[in-house]
Amino acid sequence: QVQVVESGGGLVQPGGSLRLSCAASGSMFSINTMGWYRQAPGKQREWVARITSGGSTNYADSVKGRFTISRDNAKNTVFLQMNSLKPEDTAVYYCKGDSFAWGQGTQVTVSS
Repeated sequence: QVQVVESGGGLVQPGGSLRLSCAASGSMFSINTMGWYRQAPGKQREWVARITSGGSTNYADSVKGRFTISRDNAKNTVFLQMNSLKPEDTAVYYCKGDSFAWGQGTQVTVSS
């Protein structure tokens, strides 16, 4: 499997925004459903959002209305726009598709 590379994390105050990116290589990206996941300290990894090859999206209840997933198949990249961030959104964020191995993730810290 080919690995993905996540980026865009950082430290943000509650109520702030961040945009995460996930870059994949290879020709399989456009046919993969891609998902964002997160893992907070001491907790199991949880699913956050997914986008199909056709652009249909689904969200976990905890982020619905605040996060938006999108993709650019020409650039083999999937995005996660995160608005109205809360301290409980603090986690390492990962993206994943069936044809891709887990990446290193990107740290998001929401704190004042």
